[in-house]
Amino acid sequence: MNYFQEMIDRTGTRSVKWDLRDQLFKRSDVLPMWVADMDFYTADAVREAIIKRAEHNLYGYTTTDEKVNEAVQLWLEKRHGWHINSKWITFSPGVVTSLHILVQTLTEEQDQVMIQTPVYPPFYSVVTNHNRTLVKNPLKFVNGRYEIDFEDFEEKLKNGVRMFILCSPHNPVGRVWTRDELKKMAELCIQYDVIMVSDEIHGDLIYEGYKHTPVATLSEEIEKHTITLMSPSKTFNLAGLQASYVITANEERKKQIDQGFTRQGLKMLNTFGIIAMEAAYLHGEHWLDDLLKVLEDHKNYAMDIFKQTTDLMEVIQPEGTYLLWLDCRKLNMTQEELKQFMIEKARVGLNDGSTFGEEGNGFMRMNIACPKQRVEEGTKRIVRALKELK
Repeated sequence: MNYFQEMIDRTGTRSVKWDLRDQLFKRSDVLPMWVADMDFYTADAVREAIIKRAEHNLYGYTTTDEKVNEAVQLWLEKRHGWHINSKWITFSPGVVTSLHILVQTLTEEQDQVMIQTPVYPPFYSVVTNHNRTLVKNPLKFVNGRYEIDFEDFEEKLKNGVRMFILCSPHNPVGRVWTRDELKKMAELCIQYDVIMVSDEIHGDLIYEGYKHTPVATLSEEIEKHTITLMSPSKTFNLAGLQASYVITANEERKKQIDQGFTRQGLKMLNTFGIIAMEAAYLHGEHWLDDLLKVLEDHKNYAMDIFKQTTDLMEVIQPEGTYLLWLDCRKLNMTQEELKQFMIEKARVGLNDGSTFGEEGNGFMRMNIACPKQRVEEGTKRIVRALKELK
């Protein structure tokens, strides 16, 4: 697992995380631990497959085929116990792209679309940019853990919600929803005829003691009612290659979704994205198993350090993802003061909690998918800055 600890210089590669540092944080000495990609090399099998394809030196129009479908099917069955039909798959450049298409295709202007806040920022824009009505079902923060407010959830569905977009596992709060939670949400969506869209892009990144359940696996009825969005991009650090997929067992919905992608001219993936997806799913499992051990260690280290050294900030226990949700409300700072504190005093570039919605005020998000040395440096910088406040 030593290859996960190599300090890789990503500057000069047009990296969003590293090469936009000066633009975003206004100083070059900030340690970027924000956007959700990893500072790790991907699996050797992926690199080798891309190099082999590149050596062919002809990069014309490329299609997916049954071999790619089979790679997706094998992965889902092996990692999640989900047997899918290849006819249920629609390929897409990315999960956010898919969300835009689904909102456009399956809802009308002014229709209500519900999300659970605080949540990944594009969940807001895929609703509002298409003149749909945003409805929030805020998560409840109970004894340091986020829970679903089912009373509010059902009340919102009763009042005319047309589509519900679930984040599972949840970004940024790190919850891995239980089977009971998922079943209750799905059954309520069926009861009130609400389209359920489940973004499961972080579904492979689960910590010890927890298990991701694709909501569509809960019953045949739920499977027919649910649209699932997945991708190897977070799992294998392939976001720049733009390859994901939509799964639905509902034939009529599948036709509508395919038509939606066709109308937008989105019927073809990047050549290397296809190659990377296939190689990752067929040959990347051992790499992922090693990655999960590394992330477990990094998560435990960061949580222990913060707990031992400060009472001004708490880390919400993550159950999945490589993102830590930091509760900084005890600092009694405005959100702008908190952002500047992390940049100017701690010199660490984190995601601003308010970008996940007003429920994120007082919070910051920290990415620990980087070499241990970098996790140690980032946590030490924050701890040192906190100590200077006293």
